[in-house]
Amino acid sequence: MKRSCLVLVLFLATLLPCMSEPFITSEFIFPLEDWHNHASCIVEQPNGDLLVCWFHGSGERKADDVAIYGARKVKGESNWRGPFVMADVKEFPDTNCCMYIEPSGRLWLIWPTIIANLWETAILNVRYSTDYQNNADAPPKWNWQEIIHIKPGDKFAQTANQAYDEYLKRDDLDPRVNEYVSVLRERIADKYFRRMGWMTRAHPTLLSTGRLIVPLYSDGFSFSLMAMTDDWGGNWTFSTPLVGGGNIQPSVVEKKDGTLVAIMRDNGPIPKRAHVSESNDGGMTWSPVVDSDIPNPGAGLEWIALNNGEWALIYNDVENGRHSLAVSISDDEGKTWKWTRHLEQMKPEQGSFHYPSIIQAKDGSLHATYSYFIRTGDENQQKTIKHAHFNLDWVKAGEN
Repeated sequence: MKRSCLVLVLFLATLLPCMSEPFITSEFIFPLEDWHNHASCIVEQPNGDLLVCWFHGSGERKADDVAIYGARKVKGESNWRGPFVMADVKEFPDTNCCMYIEPSGRLWLIWPTIIANLWETAILNVRYSTDYQNNADAPPKWNWQEIIHIKPGDKFAQTANQAYDEYLKRDDLDPRVNEYVSVLRERIADKYFRRMGWMTRAHPTLLSTGRLIVPLYSDGFSFSLMAMTDDWGGNWTFSTPLVGGGNIQPSVVEKKDGTLVAIMRDNGPIPKRAHVSESNDGGMTWSPVVDSDIPNPGAGLEWIALNNGEWALIYNDVENGRHSLAVSISDDEGKTWKWTRHLEQMKPEQGSFHYPSIIQAKDGSLHATYSYFIRTGDENQQKTIKHAHFNLDWVKAGEN
């Protein structure tokens, strides 16, 4: 009898790691306010605290008071500590930031500073910290900062022009596309233009080879590019461009066979579908950009590979508007998305929930942050960054 009980206990113990209750919690990182708060990125510190960055200011395109802010949620605490400044180039707007913590523990903050209130005048900054966990109420102590000088390779113009030649063969294009592509061809030929304006959005991706890819995009070109380093920022190389019908803000995952897949926001004249492209050479060159089956209303999205081999995608899952924000799970490397659960769903005129960031924590659970814009009784929007913590079981449990 005792032996039978012991066997039963051991059997149940093997099942426990696979059995967990679905859960989700969420909260605002700071109270709703009139000021613009947008484009967050979340990481988990080695000590288990969460660190989030976003940009904050009186506006986005024309204001010069925009800075990168950050906040922490200490492991075991239910509320976020107060915001602090992470980066601020005085009297210039600092925008779309992202973070990465390398295996050694060093923290990266990468963000563009906008020189002339036009996205195509962005220059890309990176700063590093090894001292960022000792005071939860204070910003990291930065060891070093530099500019990532973007110098696309010799094949940049050739690849881009060939991609546009193929794109213009489509019979479903708006007549104005030809004129727009003519402008882009002039920009492609301009050495200064093609070296400026590159910005971050999603997390960098560490490949199995040890290469770090920082996905970039340009609103001036309306296409994407990959910055790559094999020595943790000592030297940089750049991919050929990922060119299609307006594809920006890429997020990269690596398949089990080493193939890289980038998913991108649809920045075309009539956004409807997320764009995708693949690389079989570590990110140097990419396949033609094509539409996926994933709806996209012209909004940022991100996907990650999970510890169990599944993929998680966070995105606005409708063709029009940013009022619906979902998480989907794939168990076949993005071919199908079997499970979907919504973090936010409202009527289009009520709010926008967008520019999401997602990570998997060391305990296997998922953390997401996103811009939360809500309309009050008047015409003004109130804005904050919202954090959601949930597990795969919650997503797979489905909606009633």
